[in-house]
This record gives sequence, C-alpha cells and structure tokens, in this order.
Amino acid sequence: TAFFHGDLYEEVYMEQPLGFVAQGEYGRVCHLKKSLYGLKQSPRAWFGKFSNVVREFGLRKSRCDHTVFYRQSRAGIILLVVYVDDM
Repeated sequence: TAFFHGDLYEEVYMEQPLGFVAQGEYGRVCHLKKSLYGLKQSPRAWFGKFSNVVREFGLRKSRCDHTVFYRQSRAGIILLVVYVDDM
C-alpha cells in the first residue's frame, strides 16, 4: 500500500481496467490524483513523500547515498537505511 501515498506532480491518465468499464462507457479514461502500483512514477513519488516525512522527524539525507538518513546528537547517532525489494 506504500505507493498509494505518493503524490503525483504531473498529469497522468489511464484507461479503465478490463471488467471495470460500464456498458456504454467505453473509451473513457481515468485522471489519477495519486500514484498507484504499476506506474513508472510511483517509486519516485513514494520516496519523495517518505523523505519529507523522515525530515520532519529531524533526520538528514546523506550526501553520499540518498537512501541513508541520519540524526546525530550527544546521545548518539540514528541511521535509517531504506531498501526496497520489488519482488
């Protein structure tokens, strides 16, 4: 369900899935407001949203690897590594 939380910053239209089209409604398309599974934009949209939320908690993005976030204080360091298995 992660990809459903990504925001799209471009207009994306899709054909209605087979079995979804109502009688007499052929040829219509859907205008997507959010990302969903199967869109090439979905992983980037999700990661952008995730990065913003993590930064709100005070973590910084590593300059060496964009999937590593960290927060350092006198008490120690927090490392958050993001790995997605797309299988």
